[in-house]
Amino acid sequence: MTYSQNLFATLPVACYGFVLFCAAIAYFILTRVLIYHHGKDSTLAIALGSDLKGKISVVTYAVAILLAFVAPCFACLLYAVIAIVWLIPDRRIEKVLTS
Repeated sequence: MTYSQNLFATLPVACYGFVLFCAAIAYFILTRVLIYHHGKDSTLAIALGSDLKGKISVVTYAVAILLAFVAPCFACLLYAVIAIVWLIPDRRIEKVLTS
């Protein structure tokens, strides 16, 4: 086997997506528990808002895991897109704390 035949193997790409999916679920649970603990009117709850970025990440990872069995290279592309989205600074908390 050559390197090019194993570059985007289905099972490793799907497993990597599963790990990312679990991390996204853990983040989602953490934010919900913190909001529940501090209250729906807390600074954190206001700053997170609907947490669209977190919800989109969970859904995208789930889609990418399924896509890994059809087109692993596109699944990796989705993983990279979500990583880039999270690298973009999120100013929600900063806006709430400075106002």
